[in-house]
Amino acid sequence: MRNPALALIHIAKKELAMEEDAYRAMLLSVGGVASSKDLSPEGIERVLTHMKRCGWLPKGGKRPRVGQSREALVGKIEALLAEAGRPWSYADAMAQRMYGVELAGWLAPMQLHSLAAALTYDAKRHGRKTQ
Repeated sequence: MRNPALALIHIAKKELAMEEDAYRAMLLSVGGVASSKDLSPEGIERVLTHMKRCGWLPKGGKRPRVGQSREALVGKIEALLAEAGRPWSYADAMAQRMYGVELAGWLAPMQLHSLAAALTYDAKRHGRKTQ
């Protein structure tokens, strides 16, 4: 489990376009070490949390590009996910579970509508805003 976590740190570094000096400074201030290989499991978690706060989205965390006919539904889904504090990978997992489709962006308009309805139901059940 340690190596995949370290790989995620390096992926995040690349996707955030961090320069080496900034990366090393961040490791020292957040993780307390000069090299990612020296991070404890808790340090790995702190560094990954910090990188997410800096704008890094793990794989599957990006909003899908869809045609105009599905844009409003995707916007609704995005708002519901944001309100719940969930990444796009959550919607992708729901699409897989509900329809056997790997990515939510590949769903047909009626399927997207059902996905939005499921997220709305979840939001109401947990007392979150739905609009």
